[in-house]
Amino acid sequence: MNIHPTAIVNPKAELGANVIIGPFCVIDADVKIGANARIGPHVTILPFTTIGAGCSLHANVVLGDLPQDMAFKDIVSYVRIGANCTIREGVTIHRGTKPETETVAGEGCYLMANSHLAHNVKLGDSVVLVNGALLAGYVEVGDRAFISGNCMVHQFTRIGKLAILAGGSAFNKDVPPFCKTKGLTFNAVAGLNVIGLKRAGFGVPDRLAIKRAFHTLYQSGLNVSQATAKIRATLPTGPALEFCEFVEQSKRGICRFGVQTDDDGRQMTDD
Repeated sequence: MNIHPTAIVNPKAELGANVIIGPFCVIDADVKIGANARIGPHVTILPFTTIGAGCSLHANVVLGDLPQDMAFKDIVSYVRIGANCTIREGVTIHRGTKPETETVAGEGCYLMANSHLAHNVKLGDSVVLVNGALLAGYVEVGDRAFISGNCMVHQFTRIGKLAILAGGSAFNKDVPPFCKTKGLTFNAVAGLNVIGLKRAGFGVPDRLAIKRAFHTLYQSGLNVSQATAKIRATLPTGPALEFCEFVEQSKRGICRFGVQTDDDGRQMTDD
């Protein structure tokens, strides 16, 4: 274990083997840091935060601070970071806002500079957030999703597995799994993340099934319930069914296909 002499480490913190803690860090009580984690300079880790083995935290990260929720009371809630995550400069992750709830990042996530996870966000494994991405309370993100720079995701919105959100886009409706968006758009998907599917090892039959499900949902002229019924009837197993189930479980509604404009060419919203 290597702790810089300027770091302040509460004796009630639990540090695993070979943890490195850099200059001017503050590690509070009720913090657990797994083996081989590297904590860079000026990092603040507050109570009820658990950091998995092999994580790397860069300068000025703040984990476990109180949620930015005016209704928050002084209760016990948590931040849990999975193993082998990289958390870059200035990232902030806040505790859950209700008793015994948690904000979670799964294993192998990569959170770039100044991105933010609000209270009760849940990231799956290997999720990437690019600089300045902002996730509001209770957002859920599926495994291997990619959220580009300066994206904004409204509270309670879900981002599906292997979705890729382009820079500067914003969402208050769910983005289905495997979809991609265009930059500077609002609640719009532009197609499928074909490259991401190939990299994730999805074979041709599965990619074709996902393509058929996408076409049924967005380009067949059917409404959502009709489309999901057809997907279930024609593609009853595999990732197309996962796509269908995500849509069926949506409470906020799903993003539309394409970008709508008014008569002057200005982008329309769903308001």
